[in-house]
Amino acid sequence: MLPDPALFRDAAIAPETRAFNDAFVRQIADLPPTHTVPPQVTRAARDAGKGIFPSGGPLEGSDWMDLPGAPGGCRLRISPAPGTPRALYLHIHGGGWVLGRPSHYDLQNQALAAALGVTVISIEYRLAPEHPWPAAREDCLAAAQWVLAHGQARFGTDRIALGGESAGAQLSAVTALALRDLYLADRLSGLVLNYGCFDLNQTPSARNWGDRQLVLSTPTIDWFVDQLDPGGSVRLGRMANPLRADLTGLPPALFQVGTLDPLVDDSVMMAGRWVAAGNRAELAVYPGGIHAFDMFDLPISRDFAARQIAFLKAVLDLPPAP
Repeated sequence: MLPDPALFRDAAIAPETRAFNDAFVRQIADLPPTHTVPPQVTRAARDAGKGIFPSGGPLEGSDWMDLPGAPGGCRLRISPAPGTPRALYLHIHGGGWVLGRPSHYDLQNQALAAALGVTVISIEYRLAPEHPWPAAREDCLAAAQWVLAHGQARFGTDRIALGGESAGAQLSAVTALALRDLYLADRLSGLVLNYGCFDLNQTPSARNWGDRQLVLSTPTIDWFVDQLDPGGSVRLGRMANPLRADLTGLPPALFQVGTLDPLVDDSVMMAGRWVAAGNRAELAVYPGGIHAFDMFDLPISRDFAARQIAFLKAVLDLPPAP
């Protein structure tokens, strides 16, 4: 279960990854860190296809659907399977609970839909600071309950997996825990929890990272958490901190993270706790991967996508493609 120590050594970083990281540092050198910019400004830039990440949408082929009865009036972004869906993947996007939209992930979600023959359903949950905790949790749980109740009738399948990246991984774990407490977790075939922030108080790698800005830094993580939890009380409990929760009775999970991600300890520690709770877990560690490295065209990004596809194919027990 423990990853090979060699993966964390500098020598393990491939030349292509090292060259990308060096170029990325030069690219963002003159940009203000995320935590120094009003969220509305960063959101507008990302909507316009600007910012540090390549644009992933919106794209034709993905469409909005209103979520009936959602507490925050949120919507679902549907990236349909080619033909009859073989399963459903409920996706929760990242962005530090403050940034991002499901439509920014159309490229990745359409690729996943095509590779697996699944329909991807991405949740437009309410964002902080306008909507602090627990608004995002409420929206994600409402969406998950709706998909569990209506997936067969609406999409023709009851095979369902859940997952996301960064803040979306935290919300996926929180949603799975809530479903378990409602005796519904056995309806999920598996979870994909990519480079999540699983403790709002910060694990050692996040706390010790410092000011070095590789998408995230310690001050940026602090800022995101402050937007989500302005009063400081949520981070003291377990509801928003899956790393501190009782993890028994949960589905198999895949954890993926890069070694140059301030949140690397979150994934490594969470995978260990997942197994210690009697659940099945897979952990994939990518040498030199920065936070959200899979958003860029890199060999390790292709490995990351292939590992996710293989995991979902296995846990969803997908029949052979027609």
